[in-house]
Amino acid sequence: MSAIMDAKEFRELSPDELAHKLRELRDDLLKLKLRASVTQLENPARIRQLRRAIARGETVRRESLRGADSAAAEQVP
Repeated sequence: MSAIMDAKEFRELSPDELAHKLRELRDDLLKLKLRASVTQLENPARIRQLRRAIARGETVRRESLRGADSAAAEQVP
């Protein structure tokens, strides 16, 4: 399973790496939810941790997109 990252670590990733990491976290969450539906989890708090990590990553992604949009808007004459 992937290690949980904080926002600072997400900001250090390139856009492609960030997209890959978010996809990886979502896959882990899906697998964990499927396993939870069949059997009892060893660490059920992991679901919550993954959801929050995905939200952090999406927030950073949106910040970078918003920053790129505002930079492009400033360059338009």
